[in-house]
Amino acid sequence: MSREVRTNSNLEKVLAAGHFAVTGELGPPRSADRAEVIEKAKHLKDNVDSVNITDNQTAVVRMSSLAAGLILQEQGTEANMQMVCRDRNRIAMESDILGAAALGINNLLVLSGDHQKFGDHPQAKNVFDLDSVNLIATIKMMRDERRLLSGQELPEGTEPRLFIGGAFNPFADPEDYRVLRAAKKVEAGVDFLQSQCIYDMPRFRKFMARAVDMGLTEKTYFMAGITPLKSLGMAKYMKNNVPGISVPDEMISRMAGVPKEKQVEEGIKIACEQIDEMKNTKGVAGVHLMLIEWEHMVPTIVKEAKLNPRPKV
Repeated sequence: MSREVRTNSNLEKVLAAGHFAVTGELGPPRSADRAEVIEKAKHLKDNVDSVNITDNQTAVVRMSSLAAGLILQEQGTEANMQMVCRDRNRIAMESDILGAAALGINNLLVLSGDHQKFGDHPQAKNVFDLDSVNLIATIKMMRDERRLLSGQELPEGTEPRLFIGGAFNPFADPEDYRVLRAAKKVEAGVDFLQSQCIYDMPRFRKFMARAVDMGLTEKTYFMAGITPLKSLGMAKYMKNNVPGISVPDEMISRMAGVPKEKQVEEGIKIACEQIDEMKNTKGVAGVHLMLIEWEHMVPTIVKEAKLNPRPKV
């Protein structure tokens, strides 16, 4: 069933038309090298509907998500500009929201941000003036009510027409609270939600069933995160060391059952099987392919998962 389109976002148009959406991800360089962004963008163009541009992911200084997003769009692919709450107060965030919209960014995805102690500036002060739920509500207010948090009105026709995104993690502790956390973002006005990478399909189906029962998927588009396993070592690391990630023992055994030189191929096969399952999971509107520093494999996965050609809307 189609939904009303309120922005110029290609991603929104694809989702609203009822297509199974596909988004990608691009990590800006740790330099001012625009050529690196252009090279990564080549593998994403025409294979996804929009691309997340990460905002100093892992709390490491990188080219800004706004600048990298504009470079990406120059190459003909729509950007989802990420904005983390860690680095900016409300003045800076509202300013960047207005600037992004003025420069032609149509999607803005809100995240809390990795703690700075894990990055290359552990001595930096975090900000967290607003959390992700409040930032979602702020963007919605700026767009739909033409107001800043201060109460200042924006002139009619100058409001930032942004398709608002957020994240959800179905398996973080406490797990029973995860769907309620997603519900808070839906209530705040988020338009689409992308998940942390999913490996445990039975647990994910239970989460989505709860989201459907609560009516959340009628109000917001839910997209499932897909990150192919490159090796048995990666599978074990994700299982044992990454909070909120659930890798079933059966998947570990499957990766262990193939020779090392075949594990990349097996990981891609598993990812494609998961995508096929996602297509048939009620409430899932699309997948988010997270292949940072592995962007060149996106065309292979899109082809093998039968996700192309991408719809033109």
